[in-house]
Amino acid sequence: MIYPEFLQNGSTIGIAAPSAGVGDDIADWEKSIGLLEREGFQIKETASVRNNDERSADARTRGEELTSLFTDLKVDFVMCAAGGDFIDECLPYVDFDKMKINPKWLMGASDPTGILYPYTTKYDVATIYGLNAGRYSNYPLPDFVEDNLGIIKGEQFTETSFPKYMSISPFQADHIEYDKDSDMTCSVPELSVKGRCIGGCIDVLKDLIGTTYDGTKDFLAKYRSDHFIWYFDNFSLSAEAFYRTLLQFKYAGWFDDTEAVIIGRTMFESSETGMTYEEAAEMALGDIPFINRADIGHTVPHMTMINGAIMNLDYRTDRMTVSFSLV
Repeated sequence: MIYPEFLQNGSTIGIAAPSAGVGDDIADWEKSIGLLEREGFQIKETASVRNNDERSADARTRGEELTSLFTDLKVDFVMCAAGGDFIDECLPYVDFDKMKINPKWLMGASDPTGILYPYTTKYDVATIYGLNAGRYSNYPLPDFVEDNLGIIKGEQFTETSFPKYMSISPFQADHIEYDKDSDMTCSVPELSVKGRCIGGCIDVLKDLIGTTYDGTKDFLAKYRSDHFIWYFDNFSLSAEAFYRTLLQFKYAGWFDDTEAVIIGRTMFESSETGMTYEEAAEMALGDIPFINRADIGHTVPHMTMINGAIMNLDYRTDRMTVSFSLV
């Protein structure tokens, strides 16, 4: 597994918008960029980042702009500007071979899963499922954002779940406020396992199965002796669609040699039959231990995951701890 260089004081962060642009809220964007600059980083944005559209540009432009940040020797670390819905369109125009020749950390969340996942599973470069570049606008910074900054600087590789969470979508709130006690559960009383960390937004992952961008089979074969820990961020799949997707992963062999699965809180929950997400996981995963409603995904707070790294996962007395080893 290739682990690129972490950020240092004076490093340049390249930001592309392979999914949506950020032009609908430039004020928040400027706050976020300002925070990164105060942290000591220089910023280079590609031309389409500030466009106000669900597609920041046409598919070819988006793919080529992302690739350009990897061929630019002055860029040290690459972030995706925002999530969205249409990242799959630009995948044919992302030059993953050039990205591997000049390996750099690529970080994003939600729709950018479509690029992070093949970059790790097919090209053997670790990636970070953490924050999009427009999500550093809150000040003072929440603990989970501080944790993320520690990770991308290479200073911190351990995270602990939070006692409370925010019950409404952060997209619909003026500020972050934890107002609900954690309702995280685990299918076993205690859990202590390790394995290669892999996952992302399940809404996006389901569309990669069987495509040329699905490197799961080779990834699992290469690192089988390490075993695996999957994590899933569910944005809005219904409980039934979530269940069917987990089954599809299982039938495709994705859960072979899996030690545990971490499932985040669903941002927008729904069910056509009354099925719960916990029931969906129980039926699909069988004997594989899983943690449900964890601090992962679109809801707040959420942990930062390192795809491709060895994760040490512990759960006991309603508390989850993860640490990463870069080996």
